[in-house]
Amino acid sequence: MADAHPDILIIGAGMGGSSLAYALKGSGLKVHFLERGTFLPRDDSNWSVEAVFHKHRYRSGEQWRDQDNRAFKPNQHYWVGGNTKVYGACIMRFRPRDFEAVEHHEGLSPAWPIGYDEMEPWYCAAEAMLHVRGASGADPTEGRRSQPYPHAAIAHDPPIARLFDHLRRRGHKPFPLPASVQQGDGGQCIRCKTCDGFPCKVDAKGDAENCALRPALADPDITLETGARVLRLLTTPDGRKIDGVEIETGGVPQIRRAGTVVLAAGAINSALLMQRSANPAHPNGIANASGQLGRNYMAHHLTAMMCVNPLRVNATVYQKTISMNDFYWGMEGFGWPMGNMQMLGKLQAGMLTAEVPLAPKFVMQGLSNRSIDWLAMSEDLPDPNNRVLPEGDSVKLIWRLNNRVPNRRLAGELKKLMRAFGSPLIFEKHGGIETTSHQCGTVRMGADPATSVLDPLCKTWEIDNLYVIDGGFFVSSAAVNPSLTIAAQALRVGAHLKSKLT
Repeated sequence: MADAHPDILIIGAGMGGSSLAYALKGSGLKVHFLERGTFLPRDDSNWSVEAVFHKHRYRSGEQWRDQDNRAFKPNQHYWVGGNTKVYGACIMRFRPRDFEAVEHHEGLSPAWPIGYDEMEPWYCAAEAMLHVRGASGADPTEGRRSQPYPHAAIAHDPPIARLFDHLRRRGHKPFPLPASVQQGDGGQCIRCKTCDGFPCKVDAKGDAENCALRPALADPDITLETGARVLRLLTTPDGRKIDGVEIETGGVPQIRRAGTVVLAAGAINSALLMQRSANPAHPNGIANASGQLGRNYMAHHLTAMMCVNPLRVNATVYQKTISMNDFYWGMEGFGWPMGNMQMLGKLQAGMLTAEVPLAPKFVMQGLSNRSIDWLAMSEDLPDPNNRVLPEGDSVKLIWRLNNRVPNRRLAGELKKLMRAFGSPLIFEKHGGIETTSHQCGTVRMGADPATSVLDPLCKTWEIDNLYVIDGGFFVSSAAVNPSLTIAAQALRVGAHLKSKLT
C-alpha cells in the first residue's frame, strides 16, 4: 500500500465517498479508500436495545466540548459506511425552492450555486443506487421527477394505515416516506422494530456500504484500506496541490499519494482535517482564503415526539412509513417555512430508559406500547459563528440554535393532529449538540471564492486536486434528511472526474 499511487484517494467510506466510488467503477481509474474504521460486526448486538442505546456499542466514544466548554459525547460512528450504518434510511430530495434564497423567520437561507433541475437526474441515479421505496407524485411539495421511484412504497402496518387515512380525511396530504429499506421486490428486510438507530443484521438497510461501496469494490481497480486514520494533508510549497496524505495505521505513520484527493470524512471531520493541515502557504487551514472553513455548521432542529393513547395499544412493528410536508413552507398566519414531519422507528421501553434512567421500566413499557412516534424537522440557518474547531486531539463544536420558532410551530401542529387522532399524552425531546447525524455546511460550496471554500463541483478553489464530498458542501440544510443530496452530488462529481481523468 505504501508504494501505491492511485489516480484518486478517497478519505472516508460514508455516503459521500462510497457514492463517488460507485460512480467511478468501471472507469479504469485506480481508486483507493482510506477509512479510519473497520467493518461493523454482524451479530446479535446489532438488534439489542441494551447494546445500542445503553452501552453505545457502535458510537465512537469521543468526548468533545461545546461553546461553554462543557463536555459531551457526539453521536459519531466510525465504521465502513459511516453514520449510515445506523441511520433511519429516509431518502428525500430537497424541494426545488430549497436551492434558492428563502426568507425564514430569523434570517435568510442562501441560494446554492446549482439548482434542482441540475440535480434532478442525479437524484434519480442516487435513488436507483439506494433502491429507494417511494410513491411518485404523492408528495405535493416535491419537484418534477424524470423517473419514478425504483420500487413501490413500503406498506403501512394496520395502525399506521388508520392514521394515514385519518389525516387524509381531515384534508391533509400525508405520503409514504421514501426509504432505502429493502422490503418487497425480493428485498431481505424482515420488517422488525430494530431499524431506525440500529445497524441491520441482515443487510436490508440501504446504507453506504451495502448499496454503494460493495458494488464499487467488485471493481479490482477500487481498493479499501481500513484502520487508516488520516492526520494531515500535505501540499506542495506553493500550496496549489495536495502532495501527500499523512496517515497512521497500526500505530505507524505513513504517507499516501494520489493524483486527486477527495475528503469525505463527514462535515465535521473534513473541516477539522483541513484546519489541522495548515502550513505556510495556508496559515489558517488549507483552502481557507475565504475564512469560511469550519464555519456555518448546521444540524437541523429535531423534535422527537411520543404520542400516547392510553386506551389503545399500537401493535405496529415497522412504523417509519409516513411523512407530511403540509407545513413545509408555512401556514395561514405564519408565512415562514416550518419543515417536515416524518415518523420515527418504533420506540421501545429500553430506548426510553436509556434517556430517562430513573424511570421505572414498566412505566416506559406501557407508554411505548401505546405510542405513535414522530419527528418534527426544521431548518437551522447557516451562521459563521456556528463552527467546528480543533482543540488539541479533540474537538470544539459551537452550535447556537437559531430560527427556533418554526420548529416550535411545527411541533405544535403535529400535537394538534395527534390529539385529534386520539393521543392526548405527548412527550417530546429536542435534539441537542450531541446529535450530529445531520451535520452539514462546514466546507460550503459557492460561485464566489471570496465567500465559499468549494466550487459547484466540490473542488476547493485554491487547491487544484482536492475535492470535498460530504455534508460539508451544503450551503443550507433545508428541512429534509441530507443523505440523498450527498449521494446525488457525489454521483455528479464522479461523472465529472471520470470525464476529466480518463
